[in-house]
Amino acid sequence: MSITWESTNPVPLADLVERTAAVAADVRAGLYDVRADADERWHVRLYRDDCVDLWLISWTTEQGTQLHDHGGSGGAFTVVTGTLQESVWASGSRRLVDNDRNAGDTIGFGEHYVHDVRNVHEQTAVSVHAYSPPLDQMNFYDVERDEAGRRHLTRIAHLWTDDPEAELPDDVVPREQRSAS
Repeated sequence: MSITWESTNPVPLADLVERTAAVAADVRAGLYDVRADADERWHVRLYRDDCVDLWLISWTTEQGTQLHDHGGSGGAFTVVTGTLQESVWASGSRRLVDNDRNAGDTIGFGEHYVHDVRNVHEQTAVSVHAYSPPLDQMNFYDVERDEAGRRHLTRIAHLWTDDPEAELPDDVVPREQRSAS
């Protein structure tokens, strides 16, 4: 299957939403090979040009991301199969809001969106993601409290990467893992 995309940089959010939904329908129709790996999230880039990149990702039980942004890129994702839990940083209320994203759901987001995504269900989930401009960096965060007890984001890592599935550096330990030790 050949993907082409004619647009400007950055691609309008509505176009990213439309394209991830269309490619998700193609995935459901069997036009793309999807794999699942219980040891690490499987992902493949389907398309990249100067304006956008497009990814296909599978998530087995308990696979997920660390809280992150997309380094100034906006984007969209569509759940192809299964259910993903998305935790979104709501800056106004200074908290994480959990949402179940079910098969067929499409989420569009701007350049300042901070979230994590994980599969907390038994069924493998599959999703299609698009970023514009193409992903080239990501910031990873923890939610901490200041002296007054207000929650805020603390950046724990910055990576230059074109891979939305990039791992945190080995020397960075997410807060929930630090407190469990």
